[in-house]
Amino acid sequence: MSDEHSTDWLDQPKNQRLIRVSLYVACAILVVVDFFVHRHIMFAIEKIPAFYALFGFVACVVLVWIATWMRKFLMRDEDYYDVEP
Repeated sequence: MSDEHSTDWLDQPKNQRLIRVSLYVACAILVVVDFFVHRHIMFAIEKIPAFYALFGFVACVVLVWIATWMRKFLMRDEDYYDVEP
């Protein structure tokens, strides 16, 4: 199949935008619903509005930072396994 005339559904920019906007709307709805749902909390910090959304975002950012740091000493050359001992 030719790359220049790809007809895959996800390759079309309008469909990519539709998915992105749909995910943003879903996230916004979930944050708004969080203000109205009663939660059985165990720790005082969980009383913060949208705590779980904030916690998830911060956790994701921290994981990316840790992975970036780990890459410096775990990364090998592209032909690492091709080299004869």
